[in-house]
Formats: sequence, C-alpha cells, structure tokens
Amino acid sequence: MNPDELLALYRDPPDGVRVNMIMSLDGSAAFGGRAGPLSDANDQNLLLALRTHADVVLVGAGTVRAEGYGPVRLTTDQCVERWERWGLESPPPIAVVTHTGHVPASLFARPAQRPILVTTARLAHAHPELREHADLLIAGDTAVDLATVVKTLQAGGMRRILCEGGPTLLDELVANDLVDEMCLTISPTLAAAATTDRPGAQALTAPTRLALGHVVTVQDYVYLRYVRPGHDASG
Repeated sequence: MNPDELLALYRDPPDGVRVNMIMSLDGSAAFGGRAGPLSDANDQNLLLALRTHADVVLVGAGTVRAEGYGPVRLTTDQCVERWERWGLESPPPIAVVTHTGHVPASLFARPAQRPILVTTARLAHAHPELREHADLLIAGDTAVDLATVVKTLQAGGMRRILCEGGPTLLDELVANDLVDEMCLTISPTLAAAATTDRPGAQALTAPTRLALGHVVTVQDYVYLRYVRPGHDASG
C-alpha cells in the first residue's frame, strides 16, 4: 500500500472521539519523553491528515510541553479539503487538558488561532490572565471531567474530536468509555520503556530499528513478527 492509499483509509472520521497514538514494539509511547523519535514521515503525514478531518485536537498538557506544540498548520490542499467537505475555513484549534495552566509559549504562536485550555474552575479563578490568549473550557471544580469536555465541545459544533495523547489522557478517556475510534501506529522500534536503576545498566541513545517479518490478521487480532535487519525472517 502506498502512502496516499494509507491516508485515504482515514477520511471518514467518527462523530465522536478518534484517538491517534504511536507505540514502540516494547510498549513505549515515547523515547526520551517524546513520541517524535518513534515516528517517521508516513506517520507524520497521517497525523496531519487526521487533523485535516477534525474539528478540534485534544491533547494533554504533558504531551504539549514535551513535543513543543504550536497551532495546527495544514497544507493548502488540506485547507481546500476542509472547506469543500465541511465548509471550514481554518485549521482545528488545539484543546489542552491542564490542571496547572503550564503550557509552552509555542502554543500561542498565532494569535488568530487561539488554543482552548480545558481546565478546572479553581485554576480559572486563580489565574484569570489565562483568558488573555486562550479560550477556557471549564469542566469541573477541582478535576477535569472528560465526559463534560466531550459533551461541551460537541455542543459547540466540534463534533469530530481528535485526541493525540498522551497516555494519561488516553487512559482517562478509556476509563470514561469515551473512545469511538482508535488509530494506533506500531513503530518498528525498541525503545526501552522501562527504566532501571541496576548498576551498569545500558541506556539506548536512539530507538533500535527492527524489520517486519510478517503481519497476519485473524478474527480482528493482528499478529506481527519483527526481526533485526539482515536476519532471516522466513523461519
């Protein structure tokens, strides 16, 4: 399957929460605190394509800080597609779930694309200055209620919600039974997700890349085999 055919498989977003995540073969969602080292050009193009089909991008504050999030930038063709399919003139806003208001300045790089800070009444009261550069979505007094977040976004016309993580936000969405679609990229890498304090333990300086031996699907299960490049995968 070529990259264009891959992207075409995702052109039908659900009316609800679509999650996009990447994971290494050993179960890590990040390397060195970032998902970027696990990704490649095709995965990045998929991320942009999924954003093209979304009304809003929902992200946890930890991921926003680690990845240095900024406003969504789409290609001219992607902007044209949004207009032709849904009459949307601008890229989707970033909605950041935060209990502290600690987000990077890069999030406010384009004043015309105000982010949404999804937070609590307590934080909004303690930091009224947050409203200067962002729209606030208050969803709970002292803790963010994600069911309220989804309901509020959809009531405001943002029915197609794309969640880009991180793992904590995904766990909370799953626990609240709010996930309508899961898009998971398996990175062909080993990332040493579990750290160890064992004396003399080695630490990877970059994810270890493996090669695909086979992929088989049986009754909705996907069976993958990866091998070190150059090793015979035929058995």
